[in-house]
Amino acid sequence: MTRLLAGQPQNTDGDLTKENLAREADISHATVHRATDVLAEWNAHVPHPVRRTPSERARDDTIATLRTQLTQARKQARELQGQLDALATVTANLYAENLTLRRRLHGPTPTAAHGIATDEQPPTMILPRGAAEAVELR
Repeated sequence: MTRLLAGQPQNTDGDLTKENLAREADISHATVHRATDVLAEWNAHVPHPVRRTPSERARDDTIATLRTQLTQARKQARELQGQLDALATVTANLYAENLTLRRRLHGPTPTAAHGIATDEQPPTMILPRGAAEAVELR
């Protein structure tokens, strides 16, 4: 315990943990927990762990990285959904315009020979303001 508290460990990385206390003393972790006098003295000097173990640090780093990646993926998904919605609106408006132009070209009652059913109606979607600017056509 003295070596750990002095910052001069011989058998560990120097983190002030009960696991390192057991390693420095060359005893089992269970033995440390049975030594109530030693634990009381340890807790007086180290009321809470000062550092995390390397595996805890690695785990927390991995969690932080995954959270960042998830946030970026969600942002990208929102952007792509917005583009998809805008493209669907543009497509519906182009379809309606195409039907109108075909009717002008072929008369008021287009036939199946021209590829349009006589009872076909254009969609009633209208392009929202700014949607055309939101869609990058490449």
